Amino acid sequence: MGKNNTGRDWTQIYAIYGMEEWQTLVILLFQALLFSFLSILFLFYFNPIVSTFSTLFSSSLPFFAPRFIAGFTGSVTALSAVCLFFAAGNIFYSSVSLHWEMAQRMVNVVNDWSTVKTALDIGCGRGILLNAVALQLKKEGSSGRVVGLDSRRKKSTLTTLQTAKIEGVQEYVTCREGDARHLPFSDSYFDVVLSGVFLHTVGKEFGHKTAAAAAERMKGLVEVVRVLKDGGVGILWDLVHVPEYVQRLQELRMEDIRVSERVTAFMVSSHIVSFRKPCQHVLRHGEVRVDWRCHNMC
Repeated sequence: MGKNNTGRDWTQIYAIYGMEEWQTLVILLFQALLFSFLSILFLFYFNPIVSTFSTLFSSSLPFFAPRFIAGFTGSVTALSAVCLFFAAGNIFYSSVSLHWEMAQRMVNVVNDWSTVKTALDIGCGRGILLNAVALQLKKEGSSGRVVGLDSRRKKSTLTTLQTAKIEGVQEYVTCREGDARHLPFSDSYFDVVLSGVFLHTVGKEFGHKTAAAAAERMKGLVEVVRVLKDGGVGILWDLVHVPEYVQRLQELRMEDIRVSERVTAFMVSSHIVSFRKPCQHVLRHGEVRVDWRCHNMC
């Protein structure tokens, strides 16, 4: 993998942030090794296996069938091992190096971070995206701050703050615990709201493909819009459900909705969706409020 386009070596990134999906990686590697072992057994003991199949199915199958079944089973076993190794590698890459690279792409969506005073990272995890924003604020000499929101235990928050300290941006970072469906912030609070491969997990307790889960994800998206200031920018890198987000953002009359090219992450398609909250809001039927300070900025 080597260095990514930000000049950071993936080993450095892994050393700082570790890997949140390590349980999945271990399971995949175990299964890959198991299938590799079985495929080697098929290779070295092919003739005895054919003889066994011949004994078991001699009366019901043609004479060539046992050899075909043994060969087919061995091939599928070997192919399964290759696929499992590939899946493990993709998850490792997606969790570490790709995550950092996509964080840089998300940061680059904002043209001028020097004007950003408040930013929010929803589902900050160990802080890859959170710290990428903080590093950009530091680079611009901004007085802004970025808040990382996570729904997990206090121990996770301490881990996130530790990575910020290692990156030298602890003074730019604050962590809070909360639910993405009910963000603990007032309306129009943030200049920028970001989220990296998190929104698709909202409502997962209802099953990823159910209408109830989709409704919960949309609650999270509406909350993103709610806490954005007029003229603020929302940036989401997420999996599978991006068309739903785009449709809902259009219904909410967001502006400059853009979808990046497809990137394979965690073995599925992912995209970055960015948008801007308009500088005017419809309050009631036919009634429009314009924030002229925002209008002048747009």
